[in-house]
Amino acid sequence: QVQLVESGGGLVQAGGSLRLSCAASGRTFSRYTMGWFRQAPGKEREFVARITWTGATIDYADSVKGRFTISRDNAKNTVYLQMNSLKPEDTAVYYCAGRSQSMYGSAWDTVRGYDYWGQGTQVTVSS
Repeated sequence: QVQLVESGGGLVQAGGSLRLSCAASGRTFSRYTMGWFRQAPGKEREFVARITWTGATIDYADSVKGRFTISRDNAKNTVYLQMNSLKPEDTAVYYCAGRSQSMYGSAWDTVRGYDYWGQGTQVTVSS
């Protein structure tokens, strides 16, 4: 079992930066692929980024590529999302998600591909 707690959200002006953190409990965290998703008001939750347990494979949504960076520190059971050059359209609740091997039948860039979720942290980018 893994529990996830996000932090680091807030209000920032367009062009600014934020770093989100996701603290995980559970001894198997280091074996999980971890992802970040976001959900804007009235929209479906969408994939943002993912990192495999070794960090060898990283993927981003096209909308954040070149601006966001995902990383992890398995010794600290923490995943990060560094967000630079933020835009008003990045405004959303950001969720951390964990993907165990039992979810490998579903795509890694979909909500169905993850079995553990945090409560989310609000990111608001003003224009």
